[in-house]
Amino acid sequence: MKKKKEIIKEKPYKKKLIKRRKPNRSIIGDIFIYFMLALIAVAMAFPLVYAINSSLKPLDELFLFPPRVFAQNPTLDNFQDLFVTMGKSWVTFSRYIFNTVFITVVGTFGHLIIASMGAFVLAKYNFPGGQLFFNIVVVALMFNGYVTAIPNYLIISKLGWIDTYWAIIVPAFAAPMGLFLMKQFMEGIPMSLIEAAKIDGASQWKIFIRIVMPNVKPAWLTLIIFSVQNLWNNKAATFIYSEEKKTLVYALQQIQSGGIARTGQAAAVTVIVMIVPIVIFILSESQILETMASSGLKD
Repeated sequence: MKKKKEIIKEKPYKKKLIKRRKPNRSIIGDIFIYFMLALIAVAMAFPLVYAINSSLKPLDELFLFPPRVFAQNPTLDNFQDLFVTMGKSWVTFSRYIFNTVFITVVGTFGHLIIASMGAFVLAKYNFPGGQLFFNIVVVALMFNGYVTAIPNYLIISKLGWIDTYWAIIVPAFAAPMGLFLMKQFMEGIPMSLIEAAKIDGASQWKIFIRIVMPNVKPAWLTLIIFSVQNLWNNKAATFIYSEEKKTLVYALQQIQSGGIARTGQAAAVTVIVMIVPIVIFILSESQILETMASSGLKD
């Protein structure tokens, strides 16, 4: 009977524990938070909306004062004029696209592979000089590309890569941001998972491809975004002089400098240049958010 009484006494106590706590925020506080988030969203979306509408405006609307955000008479004439202008160049429009796509794809792929392999070794294996090497990578993050422009040019000139694609592609392989990002994310992968794969007879390459890389998918998708954005918008004017090797961004910016008559084409150029990084970001948005909010698996 005593045991039954004790059980009966415990039941009300357990019910109290199950009760959920009410949030401390008021309804007014929630409304204020949503209002601020809406303002931030509008501020971030406004440049994109304005650029797209400017590319659809006829020439007379582009010079209205005060300027209007939305096009009153939208037209695709700016894009048609741009393609006509590019078609008159002695280097075909398709050649500029090929140059940019080749540099972007090869540079991004090489950067992803090299940064991931280096990060795997630094994150999961201890060897003499490993911490020193990573510290050098962290210090390299502090230097802007303008600071290292002269040393880069001298090195590439000595290697004989001036006026070649490799002058842009090879430096992209060694970008420190990718190695830092991948290394920090790979540290969250349990070492027990790698050791279990070794016991099962998996080689280092198989562990890297089938275990490590799938677990850090958000990180390398984020790395692809950064790399594509950097290479797609690279004018390459410092290292490439031949017109048939110029990038699309360089050719389009030459049109932008054509004066008032090409203002509409310049607006179309802005949209074309930014559309590729934006599309890639939209397709992998969830993975990027996971990279920022997570640090991978843990023991």
